[in-house]
Amino acid sequence: MRRRRCLRTLLAGVLLAVATAGCGGGPPEERTLVVLGPWTDGEERPFVEALKSIGEQTGHRYVYKGTRSLRETLVAQLQAGAPPDVAILNSPGELAEYARAGDLRPLPEHVAGAAVTPWAPTVTVQDAGGEARTRAYWAPIRVDLKSLVWSRSEVADSAPVWCVGLGSGATSGWPGTDWIEDLMLQRRGSAKYEEWATGRMPWQDTRPVWEEWARMLTAGGRAPDARWLHDFALIGDRRHGLLNRGDCTHEHQGSFIRRHYGDDVRPRPTADYLDRLPTAKDDEGDENAFEVSGDMAAVFRSSAAAWDLLDRLTSEKARASWAAAALPGERPFFPGSAVVTAEPSATRDVQRLFRSAGRICFDASDAMPPTLRDAFYRAVLEFVVRPGDEALLDRLLGQLEAERQLQSEEKAFVLDDLCGTPVLE
Repeated sequence: MRRRRCLRTLLAGVLLAVATAGCGGGPPEERTLVVLGPWTDGEERPFVEALKSIGEQTGHRYVYKGTRSLRETLVAQLQAGAPPDVAILNSPGELAEYARAGDLRPLPEHVAGAAVTPWAPTVTVQDAGGEARTRAYWAPIRVDLKSLVWSRSEVADSAPVWCVGLGSGATSGWPGTDWIEDLMLQRRGSAKYEEWATGRMPWQDTRPVWEEWARMLTAGGRAPDARWLHDFALIGDRRHGLLNRGDCTHEHQGSFIRRHYGDDVRPRPTADYLDRLPTAKDDEGDENAFEVSGDMAAVFRSSAAAWDLLDRLTSEKARASWAAAALPGERPFFPGSAVVTAEPSATRDVQRLFRSAGRICFDASDAMPPTLRDAFYRAVLEFVVRPGDEALLDRLLGQLEAERQLQSEEKAFVLDDLCGTPVLE
């Protein structure tokens, strides 16, 4: 009997402790927050330092997990019911898919202001009651400028030999889609670009820019090269960066490519290398328009600590910490915030072009539904092998158009407002 009384007393004490903790009478349970992101191979170091700085302020522990197969990793984690607290992705089309599936949480009011367009357009999602609600679901924490051509100052611009490298693991092909997108933006203007990127234009209407890209790649009798399918940054080679390969003079790439070069390689707008078409209309092109990309943070496991982390990642304090930990050629750009760079450098050149842009439009393939985006990647990989084959181009455009129509029937195009005015101070 005495043993039973002792046991009842012990159980009562345990229940009391649990009840006290649940009612706020004790300290909250500390839990490690997991952040899944795209940076690996040392590129993640400045961001990890910024996370460490945030942890010193909050007392929370943050663990960063980087992967080049971000979509595959995240889908597997969602299927297993073990998503990260926060994931950082560069595809609004993919993020919108997660929002519609109920995997994402909309931004609460106190962080909704971080949803800067065109990086974070609103998404219309039906709630449990069938009511359509339009809200923001993610916020950009780092941005990049595209529509850039990189070369060394001593290289003549009159007859560029274009560097081509389309390999990028599971996302191979995107450097080629960047070319098609940029030519669409420069040749057709931001309104038509947005119409195409959001599924309201047939793919056959893009044929002229595919043909123009083919002429640029094969100028001077240049033949397709198997190395065009190699990695876009020559990862694994001692000399990173395609311009260091020695067989090309100009590279079409976003501002993140700075990390592979010194300050002898500088950027200029793509438009500087394109002739004005005599058939262009007044409202097409000539907008001083640039493509942009970005890394957006979204909460997959809702908690006060996760929302606090997203809020802090978009703060000036975290941005300063991130920039301070980065090498000069890796200093990130942020929407609505300047990277202070006094000395002449590629970073300063990009900053100047960002500020002077008349129009910015988010990367079209990243804004498309994932299945269409992936089909676009595969199409450019096939196209560069035989860029002069008209029958091949007919087939590829037909496949892309069939996928566009399928996605339209499934109402998978849910993004709009992909273009806007610059927001870099």
